[in-house]
Amino acid sequence: MAMTVWLSILAGLVLLALGGEWLVRGTVGIARRAGVSPLLAGLVIVGFGTSAPELVTSLQAALSGSPDIAVGNVVGSNIANILLILGVSAVIIPLPIAPPAFYRDGFALGMGTLAVLAGVLIGGFDRLSGILLVMMLVTYIIAAYLTDKDRHDVEAERHERNQKQKPDKGQRLLLLVPMTAAGIAGVVFGAQFLVDGAVELARGWGVSEAVIGLTIVAAGTSLPELVACIAAALKKEPDVALGNIVGSGIYNIFGILGMTALVHPLAAPAQIANFDVWVLVGTTAMLLAFLRTGWTIHRHEGIAFLGAYALYIAWLATGAA
Repeated sequence: MAMTVWLSILAGLVLLALGGEWLVRGTVGIARRAGVSPLLAGLVIVGFGTSAPELVTSLQAALSGSPDIAVGNVVGSNIANILLILGVSAVIIPLPIAPPAFYRDGFALGMGTLAVLAGVLIGGFDRLSGILLVMMLVTYIIAAYLTDKDRHDVEAERHERNQKQKPDKGQRLLLLVPMTAAGIAGVVFGAQFLVDGAVELARGWGVSEAVIGLTIVAAGTSLPELVACIAAALKKEPDVALGNIVGSGIYNIFGILGMTALVHPLAAPAQIANFDVWVLVGTTAMLLAFLRTGWTIHRHEGIAFLGAYALYIAWLATGAA
């Protein structure tokens, strides 16, 4: 039984990773042929595409009667994105941010984190909460597009580089459409395998589904961001690595949590309300503080992130034991 569960989780992670990559490549290629601007493609299509594993996994978990996994996935993914992925990236190369991007995107991430805190403290996210979160995402995208288009500064160039990192290799539309369809199928079936395996693992280990959502599911659905950020750091494009994580955090809260709550109301697990959401608030505050001091996340701050994540996982493991 244990082997079957782990195979299901592994198959889910592989399908999510491949499906997410195919989905982004296919949609970016179609967008280019449709004449969509690189800025809009990088901001919207790549943003949604890279968040597809988290979105479909959370939806699948909620519809399968495991809302704890859905909420834990969003909270855990944002914690892992900041502490683990940015930590690793900052150790490779310091991560700078432009002040205008900090004030806009940092503000959006901070507001999103407070929205999660408010939702968890009042007991969960109903459909009205979902509508409000999705509206906030749409407002953010429109504001980001308009300001980047007018200014066309380094942040606009970063969004354009995001979509250029997903080449379609001159493929014809007849190939891009099946690639997109295969990506959607991979994400959907991958989420099914991952959620099924995660639920069985929680039952077998006797731990809460929230813990599984905060750890295995969250880390697994964050793998595309980890690979993308390490690649960007190694290519000496630290702004892309940092922008990916900040943008992913915004999409996770407003888009994934919002759309999941819109489809299926989510109750907030007691464990997340008592501890993990406060870790998320502290983690976000630490990120914004590190960025504001010198407009850069330095290597020693990356090490601090990794140390904090190790302590967090150790606490979860101890509590689950």
